[in-house]
Amino acid sequence: MRMTALLFALLALLLTPGPTNTLLAVAGTERGWRGALWLIPYELAAYLAVTLPLVLGGAVILPLLPVLKPLITAAAALWVLVLAVRLWRLPKPGAAVQTSGQQVFMTTLLNPKALIIGLVLLPGAPLLPRVLLFALLVIGVAALWAAIGACLSGGPDCPANRAAPLIRRSAAVWLGALSVGLLISALPA
Repeated sequence: MRMTALLFALLALLLTPGPTNTLLAVAGTERGWRGALWLIPYELAAYLAVTLPLVLGGAVILPLLPVLKPLITAAAALWVLVLAVRLWRLPKPGAAVQTSGQQVFMTTLLNPKALIIGLVLLPGAPLLPRVLLFALLVIGVAALWAAIGACLSGGPDCPANRAAPLIRRSAAVWLGALSVGLLISALPA
């Protein structure tokens, strides 16, 4: 895949709403854009922890162990379901912020997008420029999703602040639906 096509494919996949993007948007809602930026290294580290081994050896291992794909998909579905339940349970007013670096890391680690990126999009020569492009896009898209969340919550005098519980509940419903879809796809055909 040429670099231009890779750029657009990665961008389209990374921009798609999913569990990690939802968490970053919620973090932006909870603590503002700048306050959510510290979560980006967790996302990048998790994506690289999954995609690099897949690029280097996944194409050989997965066909030999076909049971791994449904197991990984089921684990991702269960984690997303746990996140949906946690998001649904709104914190009490004045409670500590809920979104953590560990949640972002685990969610990204189990994100099905990483499989597509590691097995389909990133393989090819030269590898280093492809990985650097991917890393830059992850950082940019994560910052964008945090900004979307921050804008949705508005400033202290913005009526959108009253919408924060609705945003969290909407995110929980989205993650729950995504979890069900992942579980269905993990079932044998």
